[in-house]
Amino acid sequence: MKKLAIVITHPIQYYAPWFKLLAIRGNLELKVFYTWSQAAHTVKDKTFGRDIKWDVPLLEGYNYEFVDNESKKPGSHHFFGIDCPNLIPNLKAYTPDAILFFGWNFKSHLKAMRYFHGKIPVWFRGDSTLLDEIGGAKTMLRRLVLKKVYTYVDKAFYVGQANKAYFLKHGLRDNQLIHAPHAVNNAHFYDNSNHDYEKGAKLWKRDLAIPEDQITVVFAGKFENKKQPNLLVNAVIAANKIREKPLALIMIGNGPLEQNLKSMIHGVSYIRFLPFQNQSKMPLVYRMASIFCLPSQGPGETWGLAINEAMASERPVIVTDKVGGAKDMLIEGYNGYGFYHSSQEELVAILENLSLNDLKLMGSNAREHVEKFTMCHIVEALENELLNVDKSS
Repeated sequence: MKKLAIVITHPIQYYAPWFKLLAIRGNLELKVFYTWSQAAHTVKDKTFGRDIKWDVPLLEGYNYEFVDNESKKPGSHHFFGIDCPNLIPNLKAYTPDAILFFGWNFKSHLKAMRYFHGKIPVWFRGDSTLLDEIGGAKTMLRRLVLKKVYTYVDKAFYVGQANKAYFLKHGLRDNQLIHAPHAVNNAHFYDNSNHDYEKGAKLWKRDLAIPEDQITVVFAGKFENKKQPNLLVNAVIAANKIREKPLALIMIGNGPLEQNLKSMIHGVSYIRFLPFQNQSKMPLVYRMASIFCLPSQGPGETWGLAINEAMASERPVIVTDKVGGAKDMLIEGYNGYGFYHSSQEELVAILENLSLNDLKLMGSNAREHVEKFTMCHIVEALENELLNVDKSS
């Protein structure tokens, strides 16, 4: 049986489920090498301002090891934060047929990519886009660096249209690119015999004194400039001055803009704030929404997996042109709406015209569309490519 090694900094709630799926299917032998050993149990999230410990299992069902990280300032936020002298020897000892790297911009990841290039296939998974490029000398210099980095990559598994354009711009050829769409564990968000999320969400809204028939917009994420939660708050306030039936808005999360946002709603009764919610609560969070809004301006909103989660929860979405997954996930007027990232006027126009009947139909469309973005698609892409690997090459 052919063997795949995966190199990634730390357990991530969006990736662990498909690592487990790879192992369960049994079509290849898998081992995941985590290079930020200090993050074995919790991750310090600087924007949330707290330690994050996920309440869903991230280390069950697949083979893994934490490679000792000797960085004096460990973390995934800078190049020297991942310094694992044993990474290359440990990978060699595993004798993989291919190695899939998540992230090149760490000392030990880049060193290992260079070492194994030409020895065994080096694969890459990333979701960067060109959406935030502003031109100039820095962009040109970065492009030169990236073109050099990607010469060490044999195959890249791209997540969507914007990501594919990025890889092509940085020197990879079309025949090196394999579509493996960004996905969440859709089933986690479905109602089933064990979970009646719709009922639970209705009870939660009742506790928040939001009528069941009131159109409710939900934002869930970090309260930071990149996400533009202030734009959404202002737009809802503006739309409610026009609408006959006002919208409710639920803002879920924490972050540096939290106090500023709360100060904006003095005297406003239709906006509620809730703190960060862990993964087990997210199916309820999205179902409190009539529509979910991700109003990001970037930089760095490379996909926006909250879109997938909302659609899997049978909810339409509102997204900006700076959300990397918008071209793949959004069908305008069918499962959501898009607007120019800095245009509060466009967002207000969308909010002004929302109707409950339309949103229910769009929610059904969203659920149907998200089935094109599953973890099975990712796993099958990796399995198929590994079958074609000649170990002697």
